[in-house]
Amino acid sequence: MPPKPKFSREEIVDAALDIVSREGISALTARELGERLGSSPRPIFTVFKSMDEVMQAVRDEAMRRYDAYVARAKDYFPAFKAIGIFMLRFAKEQPKLFNLLFMQENSQARRFDDIFATLGDTARLSIDFVTSDYGLTEEEAHFLFQYVWTFTYGLSVQCATGMCDFSEDELVSMLGNEFMSIMGFMKSGIRNNVITTLRPVRRDDPEAKFDPYKNRIRSKKQWKRL
Repeated sequence: MPPKPKFSREEIVDAALDIVSREGISALTARELGERLGSSPRPIFTVFKSMDEVMQAVRDEAMRRYDAYVARAKDYFPAFKAIGIFMLRFAKEQPKLFNLLFMQENSQARRFDDIFATLGDTARLSIDFVTSDYGLTEEEAHFLFQYVWTFTYGLSVQCATGMCDFSEDELVSMLGNEFMSIMGFMKSGIRNNVITTLRPVRRDDPEAKFDPYKNRIRSKKQWKRL
């Protein structure tokens, strides 16, 4: 008969998450976790098969806590903007956990749809709020979420790494401006228009032509298509 575990799964994960939230994922070792529990590492492996399994459990619990933190946005209007604000707050308050969830290399994420699948409940919640609060279609809401989340993610990384010195009022204003910009862009009807998909070219390129009214350079072939 196998020995009764000295610690429960929840106790081990909580102790591991405490280490990660204070010192980062690189500090989570069997020895450090055992010391945090007041024990040798041995009892850990009566519950988990390996430290990789412990780390996955920590990631899962960190995402659960992040989702619960951000889900409070449902009590606010506009909820989609509130989600962005809560994401920024989480990055400021829990930079190590934000790093664990959103700043680790992900070999599976090659397109935004791949990233979307790793965002927990927050992504689905955002889409639901946008469709209900603004009357957008599922496709429009997904498009809006992709661009606004990418902008919010960039700000959140700055907050998590200590590069951000913006006040919350400034962050709220930036989120609002980005949201309105993307909404205006969607309603303008130029989404995926050739103007928005042109690559910059060198000003001294003899094959390029400068348009002073639009403040952009286009190659001659691109110019003819307009």
